[in-house]
Amino acid sequence: MAATLKDVALKAGVSIRTVSNVVNDYPYVTAEVRERVKAAIEELQYQPNLSARYLRKGHSQLLAFAIPDISNVYFSEIANAIISAAATRSYTVLIDHTQGKRDNERAVLKGLTPHLIDGVILSPLALEPEDLQPRVGSIPVVLLGDRIYDVPYDHVTYDNVSAARTATQHLIATGRRRIAALGMQETNAHETETSRLRLRGYTEALTQAGLPIDPHLIIRGLPVYSRSTGARAMRYLLSLDDPPDAIFCFNDHLALGVLRVVYEAGYRVPEDIAVVGFDDIEDSRYAVPALTTIAPDKERIGDLAVAFLLGRIHGTRNGPPERVEVPCHLVIRESTMKG
Repeated sequence: MAATLKDVALKAGVSIRTVSNVVNDYPYVTAEVRERVKAAIEELQYQPNLSARYLRKGHSQLLAFAIPDISNVYFSEIANAIISAAATRSYTVLIDHTQGKRDNERAVLKGLTPHLIDGVILSPLALEPEDLQPRVGSIPVVLLGDRIYDVPYDHVTYDNVSAARTATQHLIATGRRRIAALGMQETNAHETETSRLRLRGYTEALTQAGLPIDPHLIIRGLPVYSRSTGARAMRYLLSLDDPPDAIFCFNDHLALGVLRVVYEAGYRVPEDIAVVGFDDIEDSRYAVPALTTIAPDKERIGDLAVAFLLGRIHGTRNGPPERVEVPCHLVIRESTMKG
């Protein structure tokens, strides 16, 4: 039978209230008594009743972070930032993998009840505005990503158009003229907002430079952003009568697949084909050659998301919802640097 609060109190020779004060880390206990109670807890292997603690405090100290693709290192790195930001505020984060499916994303909002978590940080791909309408008893939500919803939730994102424009302009500045865009992604038969915004930045840069937009160089219909899809797309691009001299990949996984195929085909990077990615995942720094990429401020994304969410949970953030864009910057590495 599991040990109870009363068992610990008897073992330590103190009152049940004193054991409760130690378990809840209240300061009104002497060091000697605190150590005696902790020793009794360890000896009896007592486990606090989290449900009872929730009823007393009104908060579970748990948050959820719902992501569409657990295999994408970018989301892992964002999760690390969120977990670190939450830990400094004495919160734990649960990870939910939605696979970018509408039913799964709705389940995060409906299935994880306030009795389990205090709030959700959600990066949606498939939700519609009606899915996000607040309901009586619904928990606080902070949105990440690029889909724009007319709903009363704080939203942390970054300027994909500007970032993609910067990446393409960098390739143009290195003398490239046939620049492919790899990353028009489809979810539920619709192109994702992220890929549309990045394509817009790419086309704006070409137009501003007076370069033509060749539809053969825009790869569409990608199911996922992965190394394998990047590799397949690059094989197609190399089969063209006039292959590209540069590739702007809409994420680093795609770019890593591109680098492999370019190497296998006997081309040199960046001498023959320059490559730029997006996300600045750790792998990009250790690729051969190291990958030039767009780097969002992931630590800032995580800290803002947690701060906004806890502000709503604890009632210290009562104003209208905000949409905040964190900065991105171009990290120039060997995949675009000649000589």
